[in-house]
Amino acid sequence: MKVKVRPLLFGACFVLLPFVYKKAIGENASIAQHPIRDSVNSKGSQSQINFHGDLAHPQMHAGAILGQQVVKHRKREPMWKDWNDHEFIRREAARTGLGEQGKPVTLFGHEKLHSAYKDNGFNILVSDRISLDRSLHDIRHASCKSKKYYSDLPDVSVIIPFHNEGLSTLLRTIHSLHNRSPESLLKEIVLVDDASSRPLYKELESSLAKFPKVKLIRNPTRQGLIRSRVRGVHLAKGGVVVILDSHVEVSTNWLPPLLHPISLDRKTVVCPMIDIIDNENFQYVTQPGDAMRGAFDWELYYKRIPIPNEKRPKDPSEPFESPVMAGGLFAIERNYFYEIGLYDEGLEIWGGEQYELSFKVWMCGGRILDSPCSRIGHIYRKFVPYTIPNNGGPNYNYKRVAEVWMDEYAEFFYRRRPYVRKIDAGDLSKAKALRKELKCKSFDWYIKNVIPDLVQYYPPILPPSAAWGRLKHVVSNLCIDPQVKKGSQVVVSQCKRTHSQDLQLTWREDIRPGQTPEGAVRTCLDASYRSKSILTWDCHNQHGNQLWKYFEKQLIHPSSKKCATVASGALLMMPCSPGDRLFEWEWEHINSTQLETFNSKPSAPYNT
Repeated sequence: MKVKVRPLLFGACFVLLPFVYKKAIGENASIAQHPIRDSVNSKGSQSQINFHGDLAHPQMHAGAILGQQVVKHRKREPMWKDWNDHEFIRREAARTGLGEQGKPVTLFGHEKLHSAYKDNGFNILVSDRISLDRSLHDIRHASCKSKKYYSDLPDVSVIIPFHNEGLSTLLRTIHSLHNRSPESLLKEIVLVDDASSRPLYKELESSLAKFPKVKLIRNPTRQGLIRSRVRGVHLAKGGVVVILDSHVEVSTNWLPPLLHPISLDRKTVVCPMIDIIDNENFQYVTQPGDAMRGAFDWELYYKRIPIPNEKRPKDPSEPFESPVMAGGLFAIERNYFYEIGLYDEGLEIWGGEQYELSFKVWMCGGRILDSPCSRIGHIYRKFVPYTIPNNGGPNYNYKRVAEVWMDEYAEFFYRRRPYVRKIDAGDLSKAKALRKELKCKSFDWYIKNVIPDLVQYYPPILPPSAAWGRLKHVVSNLCIDPQVKKGSQVVVSQCKRTHSQDLQLTWREDIRPGQTPEGAVRTCLDASYRSKSILTWDCHNQHGNQLWKYFEKQLIHPSSKKCATVASGALLMMPCSPGDRLFEWEWEHINSTQLETFNSKPSAPYNT
């Protein structure tokens, strides 16, 4: 075999073509195929494009053809760019004043009243005192501050629906986007007013006049969060849509870390780290536990669980996979959003949409990433300040999600929320047809491949409780009478024949009201070494103040090293006294095997 190299002018390109001469008569010579990097492959693996007499896809590679010979040109390597606005960062770091650097604001007397919160669920009076352009302390991981991203990132349309939003918080959201988003990437901001009833529209229009990229549209009737987002997407012109809430503040260089993974793989949905803006004093604080990913329990409450070691990136500033998005803040390629059907059009107002979209993305060929270098502060309301129409709501939406996406696993959801089983979820045929059309995988595949560790934290079938029923103090003959309301003090009263005093010593070794493990409420008995009282508080599943042991008839609280007793008709936490009948309690029912397992570690959770 003889190989020669000679130049060939093809168009405007000067190319070297190695011609391979073969002895076989009539056999066509061709260029050997060499692996080249496929920029669409997000894992950076080597892939090979085959040519069959036509030019390669113009968006992928360029090819030159001479007869049946093909020359493949290596795709131009992407340019990298430092998107940080270092001058702006320097100026922000020097600012001082009320609320600057995300510091808390000291409340005056009238700002502590309920009237400051009643319209918005957060303190609007404090918000009104803070600059709309306030600075934020740069809390990003150190390596985020020098990280580079592609220079040719897609532009974005930011979609922000709102209903009766506080004017200053809405405007601060706009100001932060304007101040901290690269001009070339922010194509537009689409505000969708979902039929607000407050007289703020004219004042808002006036305030937005200096922001030419902001479009303000209004729904003539209430459509809800989900449909308002979809309306904004229909009006969007950017290559990527970013969905945000109306009471957020974006942090330094928030946008490129969201867009870069999408530029690598268009079927990637990217979420920022969602930090906390305090609803009282507007302090900006880092979200607890950055190295956590989205999950859910079987009541479909959003949870966060640790990243498994095999999925944890070596660099903590790198994006990581998340099985479920928090819901309100994410970036997605606009055309891909359409391809997967946007949101289920049957969902009402709000609730459950993050599960519908998360399950659909993962099961139908996409993926969700959390990007640690993108940080956005969000105000979590004290309460929902508006009413939800009777024709829908979270449980209605959860029923639709369960029926369309969860397959046989929906039964575990219905066991936790039996009342949802009877809800009429409307016509599901279109949503089910979309799943079939997209050739989506099963929910069993999702559980076993995307979030196999979920069952460790939230098992579908709950392990049995160690004890349940009434919990009676032996000496006083009084029973613990739990108050379900969060923050209320637990008392004792005369034991009743009804189930109103039923408690569960659950598999998490917490104590919560309920007749069965599945039916137990989400408030737990909570004690502290600082106090003699026992309170009810949201169950956090992290042991600590909610870890209890029942050993030799004593109700022991390892964290405070105290035991429960009754004195003068009051339930108290006192230093333990082994063998003292004043500290003895009796459960109505006991699972001796489970209790023995719990007590295998007298002062710690048994499963640690």
